[in-house]
Amino acid sequence: MIRIHPFKAEIPPTSDAGDLASVPYDVVSTSEARELAEGNPRSFLHVVRPEIELAPDADPYSDAVYGLARTNLDRFRSEGLLVEDAEPGIYLYRLTWRGRSQVGVVCCCEVGQYREGLIKRHEFTRPDKEDDRVRHLVETGTHAEGVILTFHDDPAIDALMRRDLESKPLFDFTADDGVAHALWRVEEPQAYVEAFAGLEALYIADGHHRSAAAERAPRSRVGPGEGGRSVLESLDSDLDHDGNPEFHRYMAVCFPDSQMQILPYNRVVSDLDGMSVDGFLEALAALGEVRTINDPIPEARGQVCVFAGGSWYRLTFEPGLIDHDDPVESLDCALLQRLVLAPMLGITDPRTDTRIAFVGGIRGTDELERRAGDSGVAFSMHPTSMEELLSVADAGQIMPPKSTWFEPKLRSGLFVHRFSGS
Repeated sequence: MIRIHPFKAEIPPTSDAGDLASVPYDVVSTSEARELAEGNPRSFLHVVRPEIELAPDADPYSDAVYGLARTNLDRFRSEGLLVEDAEPGIYLYRLTWRGRSQVGVVCCCEVGQYREGLIKRHEFTRPDKEDDRVRHLVETGTHAEGVILTFHDDPAIDALMRRDLESKPLFDFTADDGVAHALWRVEEPQAYVEAFAGLEALYIADGHHRSAAAERAPRSRVGPGEGGRSVLESLDSDLDHDGNPEFHRYMAVCFPDSQMQILPYNRVVSDLDGMSVDGFLEALAALGEVRTINDPIPEARGQVCVFAGGSWYRLTFEPGLIDHDDPVESLDCALLQRLVLAPMLGITDPRTDTRIAFVGGIRGTDELERRAGDSGVAFSMHPTSMEELLSVADAGQIMPPKSTWFEPKLRSGLFVHRFSGS
């Protein structure tokens, strides 16, 4: 049984929502975030990427950065840019992009259900990225960005959503990237609580590090370190927060799985590990058919498009190389890693190897060509399907790193969850 909870969301006034809303912290670099927020002190990037206010060479994990996050969040509150709802609520959030919409339920979920596996994951997390998000949570006392969860389509939840979407939204605006964002407060939050209780599981789509950080936050505190710099301390048991249940909940947006859209997560390797282009193509040909192409988009699963030496090729893996009974090893990204990246290019650990970069499909294949240049190689992938993602999660397995890129992204700052007043 899945338990969701209403919460007192802090929401920007209608007139300020478009200026306040920002892209998520993890889809832009510091320099890109600084450029996006330039001239806009209301941008929520001042909260989720506060290092943009410091010198370009500032350490993004310094005490000053997390202190700025708290300072800027307090400023937004004092200036009325974030206003807490009088009563706990549940909300509907609609994103519309390129002619299609998806609507999610904004609520709080329980970190205990993440710990128990009822909120299922499909990716490993990196300790350093977890630590960063835990520190941000502990310092601000706020879930500043929601996790994207998904669930199997449910008629009862769908009926509730369709009813509440007929009311007037709190705000409705189109961001500069062309994505329209609208938010509603639902009429009967308890009806959603009861409907979600009929679900057997929720699945993390985007936000594994935020989920892991939310689970760790009740057992973490910031203490003194060497050289005057603070450090994150993990405790064996939860800290005493006067029985505040909000500290054990985290903010999520839950979408029906039929509405989710996954774009490819492409790869670029900086060099051919000493091989010539001809030698590399010859090695690829041992894995299946290699054909010169003009359109660098794979037509189906079991294919990958390869940019090398200034030209595009399509590799279609031999069917016998694909184990369709294994939900992980049959993924295109797993095939590429096992058959090409590791044995041919020496990328044995794609999570740590600096020679490989991952490029979201939203950036297009021109970006792949630019990054590969004359000496590198790029791989245009077929997107992982929702069916594949759910199968891996249900099997309790883990996908290869950077297997999914979800679009459109949530805008940050449209709703936040304050779980601690300290």
